[in-house]
Amino acid sequence: MSSEQPVASSENEERIRRFLAIASHDLQSPLRHIAMYAEILLDDLADRLDGDQLKSLQTILHKAETAQRLTKALMGFASSAPQVTATEIDLDGLVREIWADMASEVAASGATLQHDDLPTIISDAAIVRIALTNVIANALAYRSASPPVVTIEAEQNSAALTIRISDNGPGIDPTHQDKIFDAFWSRPQDGRPAGPGLGLTAAREMLRALGGGIRLERSDAGGSRFAIRLPSPRT
Repeated sequence: MSSEQPVASSENEERIRRFLAIASHDLQSPLRHIAMYAEILLDDLADRLDGDQLKSLQTILHKAETAQRLTKALMGFASSAPQVTATEIDLDGLVREIWADMASEVAASGATLQHDDLPTIISDAAIVRIALTNVIANALAYRSASPPVVTIEAEQNSAALTIRISDNGPGIDPTHQDKIFDAFWSRPQDGRPAGPGLGLTAAREMLRALGGGIRLERSDAGGSRFAIRLPSPRT
């Protein structure tokens, strides 16, 4: 029994890497063209657009470029050679940007975001974005009858920064809590199609490339809380 476990785990990890490699590769070309045409339109039409139109076009370009960076990060992970690029990240601004990206989900659910001033950190922006996006998206998707409330806090010490994301959802069934990081597994939810089941798996594996991690700290009838750990940069 024990001798079969590593083989199954290895095969599952290889499936994840193949899936991410194919998906990320196939997305690169359309994303590159979206960004290219948005840039051409900005160059050609900027002086003929009103403020809202110009802002919309700039947003398209920004989102396409962000998606390109994310798919490149996923391709690096899929090739077993993740390229970690440490930069200064305004965590407060990143959280607000992710929340804005989810405007349709926020509006549909009546969700609110709560957080104190979050610090500026040094880490890989693409990986941190992927991890935060997946946890926040789950909080909006797996919600109770009450409008979702997502609370984000950060705690820094000499060894690591811990980002905690809490929600007021129904919690995760105890029988499912040990499966949430398994590839291709999705929490059952009445009336909603199952997702691909790769978000938390990819977040965990990519955070490991940073020397960090993610775990479920608690989950009960009052909601769930995830903790993302990022190592403090060496000085």
